[in-house]
Amino acid sequence: MLYAIGDIHGRLDKLDELLSRLPLRDEDRLVFLGDYVDRGPDSQGVIDRLIRVAEQRSTVFLLGNHESMFLDFLGWSGPQYFGADVFIANGGAETLLSYDYFETPAPRPRHFVLPAAHEAFFRSLQLHHVEGDFLFVHAGLGRALSRSDHVEQVLRRARTEELLWDRSTMDVPHRLGITVVYGHTPRPDFQVRWNRPYSIGIDTGAVYGGPLTALRLPDETIFQA
Repeated sequence: MLYAIGDIHGRLDKLDELLSRLPLRDEDRLVFLGDYVDRGPDSQGVIDRLIRVAEQRSTVFLLGNHESMFLDFLGWSGPQYFGADVFIANGGAETLLSYDYFETPAPRPRHFVLPAAHEAFFRSLQLHHVEGDFLFVHAGLGRALSRSDHVEQVLRRARTEELLWDRSTMDVPHRLGITVVYGHTPRPDFQVRWNRPYSIGIDTGAVYGGPLTALRLPDETIFQA
């Protein structure tokens, strides 16, 4: 079985509770959809926990737009890292607090060094993952979704900005023949965004008072904390 887990946003308490509720077997795989940091109180603790999970189980970790902003703020270079100018406004201060960034004598991004295990974790993050009849992305596929019925072509055409930030396309039908599982866009009522067979959105607003959600596949069973 696959278990896809939605946006955590520093809520280590909900992550631990959710993981304790999953009836995991040795052969199961966990796919995390990104946005592990920002807004919530313990981003560093979340990353520590995810690293431990990866040591014990088969895992896939996607890059979210909040990791992209955070790492751009720290000066990382690459097309997947951008948005440093809006990092603080999007809950970045909470992430920096969790890493004791402001406790340094002269807090500057260029002086800050992530723990080695955290740097390795962030560098391992993927923009998308395909497994079986499911495509996992953080946010969306943008305009590329309407241009092809081949997953590989859509992923080649999708821009990084769309994979990390798009909110406009994942509730519409497509011709890919697989189900897209995504996070990033919670409903106002914090419910799962069901759009079978085209897509399922599992950001249920954990940092805003909603639950943290896991979706088991292929039977589409929901687990929440």
